[in-house]
Parts: sequence; structure tokens; C-alpha cells
Amino acid sequence: MTEEAAGLRVRWQKKEGWRRWSEMSEGCYVLRSNVTDWSAEELWQGYRQLTEAEAAFRVHKSDLDLRPIWHQKADRVRAHILVCFLAYVLWKTFGQWCKRAGLGTEPRKVLDELQQIKLVEAVLPTRRGTEIRKRCISRPTAHQAILLDRLRLALPRQLKTLLVPQVFEAV
Repeated sequence: MTEEAAGLRVRWQKKEGWRRWSEMSEGCYVLRSNVTDWSAEELWQGYRQLTEAEAAFRVHKSDLDLRPIWHQKADRVRAHILVCFLAYVLWKTFGQWCKRAGLGTEPRKVLDELQQIKLVEAVLPTRRGTEIRKRCISRPTAHQAILLDRLRLALPRQLKTLLVPQVFEAV
């Protein structure tokens, strides 16, 4: 069945003005701004900084899981901003560390894999009223071992054993 037999008909035509515009703008950004005293390069750098700031907020919300906290005092607001900034600096530093190790630029994937390495603490009471706490680290999988090697990290073979006085509550 042809288009005409079905009652359908498609018509199209080229609009040369649009075609020229699409060829000229292909692979280009068009930035619009009310800033008139910047050069094209300065405007582009400002736009890039804006996209980096937006990416930072996305990291705060998703990867670092930092949510807005409604502080009432200015010094607490500043302290919260400082903590968020330091967390972001650590995140970006770890991202660069991963990149230098040839692990890409997504530290979330590396952390997801490494967080499966567990620390177990065995608590043994003694007759003298103290506890012996023995800490053990799970053995990394082959994939985790590769990540640790690439990051030049080594898990300790044994953690320090602690003697902790027991606290008895009166019943």
C-alpha cells in the first residue's frame, strides 16, 4: 500500500537559511549573557566554572550524601560550609588519585568496591574485668587487591590489640 492509498502524504523542503545556520553552529556553543565587558574567552571560562560548580553540588547531594541543614547561627553556617568544602576537596583529591592510578575519574566506583572490605572486632572478656579486643580485616577479593595495588595502598596484616577496662552497671 502506498502513502497516497492510505491517505498519507509527506511533504518536505529545505530551508537554506536554517541549513547554513546549522552548518555554522555545528559543534559550537552559543552563550548568552548580560555581561558586556568580558571577552569571549572570559565568558567561556565563566561558563565552565559554572558547570564545575553545578557538578560539585551534584557530588555533594549524591556521592557525599550531604543535604541541606538549616542552621540558625552564622558561625554554624560557616562551619557547615567549611565541612562541605573539605569533603568536596577530599573527593576531588581521591578522584585525581584514581585518575593517576589509571582507574578513571569516577571515585564512587572505586569506593563502592573497596567498602566491601570489612573490619571485624572480636571482644573477649577476661577474669580481671578487662576486655581484649582483637580487630581483623577481611581479605580483599582479587578485584579489590588490584585496586589497592593500583592506588599503592596496603592493608595492615594485623591491627593493634586493645585492652579495654569493662564498665559494669549497677543493676
